[in-house]
Amino acid sequence: MFTLYIVRHGEAEGNVQRVLQGQTPGRLTPAGIEQARRVAALLTDTAVDVFVSSDQQRAVDTCRILAAPHPQASIATTPLLRERDWGDFTGRNIDEVQGLPFPDNVETLPQLMARAQQFLDEMEAHHKGQTVVAVSHGIMLKALQAVFYNKKMHEVEKMANAEVRCLQR
Repeated sequence: MFTLYIVRHGEAEGNVQRVLQGQTPGRLTPAGIEQARRVAALLTDTAVDVFVSSDQQRAVDTCRILAAPHPQASIATTPLLRERDWGDFTGRNIDEVQGLPFPDNVETLPQLMARAQQFLDEMEAHHKGQTVVAVSHGIMLKALQAVFYNKKMHEVEKMANAEVRCLQR
């Protein structure tokens, strides 16, 4: 058996500003830090073997807060958990680009799904029988769940900041 808790990072400044953060580092807001602390409290009694995070700062900071009550667990980062690369849309307001055609340098859904599959394959191969907590980003977490449950992206409900879901096989 393999247990994967997926967590969306706490609220970041870009979330508040409604900006497509993409693969920029991002910074947690004070509310985002508090959200991460609440999730850490929820997971305190869960036996976690490994914490893994996107290598983007907003996710890393969330992951460190979650891992604090688990000094025995290792912490790793991976670019596989990065948010979707929005190319030339990165840093732009969501409302501003709504309905516009995507620039050619936006990461495609097949590329995103392939990254999600690679992450799941690596976790299952290296962490059988373990419990893993993975901290990532909204669209990437939709892709992970779509791959895990063999669904289409639009069939997966969006996760709120600091929301936790459990995937098991």
